Amino acid sequence: MEWVGLALLLAVGAGILLTGLPAFVVLVMAASVGTAIGLASGVFSLALLGALPGRLINLFESDLLQALPLYVTMGLLLDRLPVADALYRASMAILPRRPSSPMVSGMLLGALLGPMNGSVGASVLGLARVVAPRLAAEGVPAARREALVAVASTLGVLVPPSLVLILLSDALLNAHTFAVTQTGRSDRVVNTQDVFHAALLPAGLFLVLCLALAWFGGRGATSLPRREKLTRGQGLLAGFSLLALLLLLGGVATGYFYAVEAAAVGAFALLTAGIVTGRLRGPAMRSLLRDAMAVTGALFSLLLAATTFTLILRLLGTDRLVGNLVSSIPGGDIPVTAVVLAVIGLCAFVLDAFEIIFVILPIVLPPLLVRVADVRWVAVLVLLTLQSSFLLPPFGYALMMVRGALKPAAPFRPFVRALAPFLLAQWLLLALVLLLPRLVHTLDKDTDITRAPTQAVSKEEIDKRLNDMIALPPAEPEPSSGRR
Repeated sequence: MEWVGLALLLAVGAGILLTGLPAFVVLVMAASVGTAIGLASGVFSLALLGALPGRLINLFESDLLQALPLYVTMGLLLDRLPVADALYRASMAILPRRPSSPMVSGMLLGALLGPMNGSVGASVLGLARVVAPRLAAEGVPAARREALVAVASTLGVLVPPSLVLILLSDALLNAHTFAVTQTGRSDRVVNTQDVFHAALLPAGLFLVLCLALAWFGGRGATSLPRREKLTRGQGLLAGFSLLALLLLLGGVATGYFYAVEAAAVGAFALLTAGIVTGRLRGPAMRSLLRDAMAVTGALFSLLLAATTFTLILRLLGTDRLVGNLVSSIPGGDIPVTAVVLAVIGLCAFVLDAFEIIFVILPIVLPPLLVRVADVRWVAVLVLLTLQSSFLLPPFGYALMMVRGALKPAAPFRPFVRALAPFLLAQWLLLALVLLLPRLVHTLDKDTDITRAPTQAVSKEEIDKRLNDMIALPPAEPEPSSGRR
């Protein structure tokens, strides 16, 4: 019955791609089919399903999930308030008057707002509303506009402290705990800050490459961009917004405060600004809250459905099958990691980042981390793979979102040619991190980054070591209780 679970996974991908139903609906349907097959074949009993309520309750006890509705609210506020427009105008006023300045400004805006938007889809919509029309007004070809919006919208996948990194950290924590338990290694289980620190240098390198490509890509334009004139109010808004964003992003990425705290402060500040300026009163406020609840509800529904589905897969034995397949891959850390990354990349053609984190990673990461001890390295490689897959023609998630949001869409071949330099930079960085794991350990606070002994320690050995450490003194004779 182990292969039934893999068939259900393929059915989930096909259902999401072909039916247009929400992912959580498809997952619940697949879980129901798997439950019926398992009960009918006697693989598991109805009593084992009693573990599901406890799993769901433990799920909502995670502190990291508090950040989810806050990030969603921040993304919606950034779309409704003139923050993005003010930041773009300010960057155009600061940069030299060159043909490539609009593209550089668009890329910088994506790097600033991407981690706060919470998802690739939200970043695409925001950049399509703010950046794309201005690039068109400056005479940037449609293919280059679409390529820039697509690449900039995926920066939030890699740049800390995005919602994707937070949820990936939670998945890694569970998978790493399983791996440590199975192998008996003495590793310290990774946390969110470890993943943030590991992603900082690769994210910075990719951002520098993207800015350089945007700068050189716009040098062929014949006309100079118009000089932006900022009003006093726009300048103050841009300066305050930039300072707040840098403080929040930098504070979380460097560990001065938690992502939940940063999300709460950011959402409160934006909400207060919207109320004070009169942009969030009456119908606008009701629309904001309604949309925030709808998106948050959809994400939590996806999380609940994915938890149910992965439980059914475990009851069917699919996790053991995947573990055996991963353990049978020949070679060391790099070959086995490359194979798992290829599987994740294929899934990214059909699933978005949240669906991959909730459904695919809980299945493939535990057996991978049993063989590969460097969890930070695996985390950054997964992020780079997701980002690259979202940009890979013809079915990359970000590409389809951009070509749907920007009408009329550019011809496909010029679009791919405009995207090619960014893809090459992405693959170059992925290869560098794959071959040079030290790139993700530049900010490590501990030195435990290598493989610990993998031989499990038996209970008898643990008892013996404890007895050796705690040498009990010899027993003294009890004093006589008789009277002299």
